[in-house]
Amino acid sequence: MKKNRLIDLQNISVTLGDTPVLQGMNLYIRDKEFITLLGPSGCGKTTTLRLIAGFLQPDSGEVFFDGKRVGDTPPHRRPVNTIFQRYALFPHLNVADNIAFGLRLQHKSRVDITRTVDEMLSLVNLKSFANRAVASLSGGQQQRVAIARALAVKPKVLLLDEPLGALDLKLRKDMQLELKKIQRRMGITFVYVTHDQEEALSMSDTVVVMDGGEIQQIGTPIDIYNEPVNAFVADFIGESNIVDGIMLRDDLARFSGHEFVCVDHGFAKDEAVDIVVRPEDVDVVAPDVGMLRGTVTTCTFKGVHYEMIVDIGGFLWMIQTTDYSPVGAFIGLHIEPDAIHVMKKSKYSGLFGDYSCFTEEYYELSEPEEA
Repeated sequence: MKKNRLIDLQNISVTLGDTPVLQGMNLYIRDKEFITLLGPSGCGKTTTLRLIAGFLQPDSGEVFFDGKRVGDTPPHRRPVNTIFQRYALFPHLNVADNIAFGLRLQHKSRVDITRTVDEMLSLVNLKSFANRAVASLSGGQQQRVAIARALAVKPKVLLLDEPLGALDLKLRKDMQLELKKIQRRMGITFVYVTHDQEEALSMSDTVVVMDGGEIQQIGTPIDIYNEPVNAFVADFIGESNIVDGIMLRDDLARFSGHEFVCVDHGFAKDEAVDIVVRPEDVDVVAPDVGMLRGTVTTCTFKGVHYEMIVDIGGFLWMIQTTDYSPVGAFIGLHIEPDAIHVMKKSKYSGLFGDYSCFTEEYYELSEPEEA
């Protein structure tokens, strides 16, 4: 086992009732890593967190901390602390006493408690709030208290189960930055659970994408976004145009009726594949020079760019561009080789693809009800 592996989950399976929740999971988490478990509801990410915390035992497989099995180790003896979406602060205690609670359970001296509480208040920028009642604090301030209380007992690992879900958008973005700063400053491992792709990409060293109780892909945020392994990951992480293609040979793919030079290789000749093209990687050009041509069906101003749906032979593409094209315009599209990502066919092939759902929903909402 590698020295920097702090947590190791080996061949973990969990069934709740008749439902398999985790199926043969293998995952290791490095010391001082900010790792995010990302996926839709029911994918198994919170169950994984509970296994690490010791609140749940696997049906099969082993959990290791620092190379030692911890299957029989109760939660309070594991070097972890957990922050949930509901902060579970003690309303009868002020901010300082909330932070000191765990330290008192550990029978720390009064001097140690005072020093640690002061350090934690400084860490979360609440120095002037020590004597405030927690009920008088905003949601963001309460979250900072919960973080300070969890870190005060100096765990090796902090588990965070969708802790920003109750905050408004602006505060959530502010706290994303704060959490990353705190993790770096403290130098401990953060295991973070979310279904928010932007949150995962902006905060993490490593992202673990999950679905159906299985890990779909593990990688850096850049790798996950630029090199998705299947249609589920491509669709779940950001916007994607996913089309059926044929790999004619190395570095040459055919899709949407056109041959494209790409940078992918290692596929069989004429192998059926899934092609991913991100909306921001398509250039709008004149129809006579476009690799593909289509008609703009919707155009929405998004502030820094326009988001257009373009009908290309009955397949609706999403394009994000700073160039405005009105609805009904016939345009050309240019795609550079490195903007084309080729994936093996998988069980998710055909489940994700064009943006017809946008248009169908729009028309359903726009049609007047019959009298």
